[in-house]
Amino acid sequence: MSKQPRKQRKRIYTAKLHQRHRFLHATLSKELREKYGKRSIRVRKGDKVKVMRGSYAGHTGKVLEVDMKKLRIYVDGVVVKKADGTEVAMPVHPSNVMIVELGEEDEVREKILKR
Repeated sequence: MSKQPRKQRKRIYTAKLHQRHRFLHATLSKELREKYGKRSIRVRKGDKVKVMRGSYAGHTGKVLEVDMKKLRIYVDGVVVKKADGTEVAMPVHPSNVMIVELGEEDEVREKILKR
């Protein structure tokens, strides 16, 4: 694996869909970490997350959308005001959030957590 920054960036931008899932992992809270024995898990729509970095640090909200193309998530309440006064959801990188509560669990996610 190359260590040059330009190649590292290129690998992110040209990553295939099944590889992009890895970039969308976020750390779990201490309680969830003890419960599942995992450090991080893929962020999903409906999960409750706490923003750890940036101007919205400390804000807790539900994940409204996960953008696979831009590798960003949109959290409820994390908004920015545009020049015309309308509020727009601000994209947040998954590495800057911590999963506090998991959304609806299906068979696939349960299987992932038990691994």
